[in-house]
Amino acid sequence: MFLGLLALVLVATSVLAIGCKQEVEVGTEAHPVQLYFVPSVEVSVIVESGEAIADFLEAQTGYKFEVKVPTTYAAVVEEMGAAEGDAMAFIPAMGYVLASDAYGAEVALATVRYGWGFYWAQYVVGCDSGITSLEDLEGKSWAFPDTSSTSGYLVPASYFAKVGIEPGERVVAGGHPQAVTAVYEGQADFATTFFSPPGDEGDWDIGDPPQPAGAVEVREEDGSVRAYAGGLRLRDARTSILGTYQDVMDKVCILAISDPIPNDTVSFSKGFPADAREKIAQALIDYAATEEGQAVLANDEFYDITGFTRVEDSNFDPIRDMIEGLGLKEEDILE
Repeated sequence: MFLGLLALVLVATSVLAIGCKQEVEVGTEAHPVQLYFVPSVEVSVIVESGEAIADFLEAQTGYKFEVKVPTTYAAVVEEMGAAEGDAMAFIPAMGYVLASDAYGAEVALATVRYGWGFYWAQYVVGCDSGITSLEDLEGKSWAFPDTSSTSGYLVPASYFAKVGIEPGERVVAGGHPQAVTAVYEGQADFATTFFSPPGDEGDWDIGDPPQPAGAVEVREEDGSVRAYAGGLRLRDARTSILGTYQDVMDKVCILAISDPIPNDTVSFSKGFPADAREKIAQALIDYAATEEGQAVLANDEFYDITGFTRVEDSNFDPIRDMIEGLGLKEEDILE
């Protein structure tokens, strides 16, 4: 009896020691922090930018990081679920809600873009398509990045359900650039992607047209191709394919934008060490305040982030309401 009890104590002590050791080892060379990004823009740009972010975080915190870009939004959520207290992700609101409710992920930060703590979904169509209202999307083929994209799928799907619009064929494009490309190349009648306001902080207000009036001017600046209208730089998802299709702004037009959506998050997997999470979150805030950080984060070919702000889980309850309103289950989204 005594030997059996002693064996149980030894096993329990060993398990506890292993657990503590694992927590201490997160962020070491042998057990780096898994740093995930969603494939919302060109993967090569994400990897390059992600490595720069990881280098800064390592210098600031002493932790090691491994940058990963899964092929879909859903895969990022699933990786967060499979993680053993060692993963973090730059992930949209819907992805965070799924990872939180299903796997216990915890949000730390939300991104800020040119003073905005939220962004929008946009509905884009061929400029010569004859589609002039959202009602005209009835029966039309619809390209979207992924079913776990907040702006690309959840928000427009919720709107369609609310007003009774039933699109036709659905095309899962695999990313925002690909969804815009589908409309440009005539593979879909319309697409839904992210919208960020034109210009810099204070240049655009809610209620203004999504694209300023006037001819679009395309310029090559600092190794990037950028578009301007009315003197303001355009920043919506169409700009992500300017390098390939410089006339995209003349061929693909914004039909409408949604109500505001909470910005993307920086979230951590269940069991991530609290002290490490805080160090990383603060380091990201500090990074955004540097010239080096702005060059990486605010690159419009990356995520166009100008800062970070701390947020609570309750900030994302409206997203939960939309998911519930559509009757979506995790398996419906992570297909």
